[in-house]
This record gives sequence, C-alpha cells and structure tokens, in this order.
Amino acid sequence: MKPIWSIAVAFCLAFLTFHPLAARAEAADPAARQIEVFYATLLDTMKRSDALGASGRYDELATTIDKTFDLPQMTALSVGPDWATISPEDRASLIAAFRRMTVANYVANFASFDGQKFTVDPVVQTRGADRIVKSELAPKGETPIAFIYRMRESGGTWKIVDIFLDGSVSQIAMRRSDFAATVRSGGAMALVKKLNTLADKLVAG
Repeated sequence: MKPIWSIAVAFCLAFLTFHPLAARAEAADPAARQIEVFYATLLDTMKRSDALGASGRYDELATTIDKTFDLPQMTALSVGPDWATISPEDRASLIAAFRRMTVANYVANFASFDGQKFTVDPVVQTRGADRIVKSELAPKGETPIAFIYRMRESGGTWKIVDIFLDGSVSQIAMRRSDFAATVRSGGAMALVKKLNTLADKLVAG
C-alpha cells in the first residue's frame, strides 16, 4: 500500500489542467472567490511552465498557497490529538515541512497546460464557522471530478482547511492515521523528515 501522505499526490491528478470559463462571472462569495484566484494562479504557472522552470513555479505557487491554505490548521488536523503534546519548535518544523510537501505536490503534478477546464460553484454552503465550496476538474472528453473545499476564516481571509476528493474523501482524514502513527513511533521530527523527503522527490521529478 502506498504511504498515506503520498495520496496527496493523487489529489493533484497530474493529467488534469485547467482553463477558466470566460463567460462565467466571478463568484460573489469571498470563499468561492479564493478558490477561483487560486486556480487562476495555478493555471498561469502551468502556461508559463517552460519560462518559470520548477523553481519559479515553486516560488509563485508557494505564495498563492500561503494565501489560500490554512497550513498551520491543516497540519494540526492531520496530526490529530498528538498535536497538543508537540513543542512549539517542533510544531513550527512540522508546519514548514507540510508546506513544502503541499507546494511540491502542485509543482510536480501541474507542470503543463493542455486546455482542460475547471468550474467553481458560486453557491456556497455554510456549516457552522465553515464554508463549503464546490468545484469540478474536467479532463477533455472525460467525466468531471468533484473537489470540495472546506474553508474557514483566518485573519479576515477564507482559507482551505480540508479537501474532499470526489465530494466525500477527506484529505485530512486520510493523512491522520499515518501522520499520527509516525509521530508516536518516531516523534515529530520523524514526520518532518518524511514530509521533507517526499517534497524533495517531487521537486526533483
């Protein structure tokens, strides 16, 4: 079985690329708009892949991922209850490694543009403090794949805290058992090493 953290690579779906629907108005809801802006930046880096190179795409995607993903919250949720026992220094190292892995996934798996399409549903659901934003990624001639983003306000901005593949499979839930097991068996730095190793492999291609 593949390591759980490698499932994040599958979430990126390397065969998918995006193209905005020119006839569609921008979403009014700020959470949905965040996803539209993220996709637009991702699309731009894909179109300029040759000019930017892997390092240039990494830098640009890191900036937009920082703005769109609540990486500290996602790291804590992925580790689970053991997060409370981890020192502030090790937490910072885990967040940094989680960030590297997240950015590297997008760099490795969205490296070219081939005209596929994406849509973001402007109708956003509210669930307690969270908002649910639905989107679809559509390869040419194939059935669209649903991605649902759970978003939470942080510092006045709506940010992703979880992603549901095909509308039901939680990325956080899939990661948690592996992340927690690694922390319990080897400590926080064992998970840091694992995530950084994965990020290095993804960027190296």
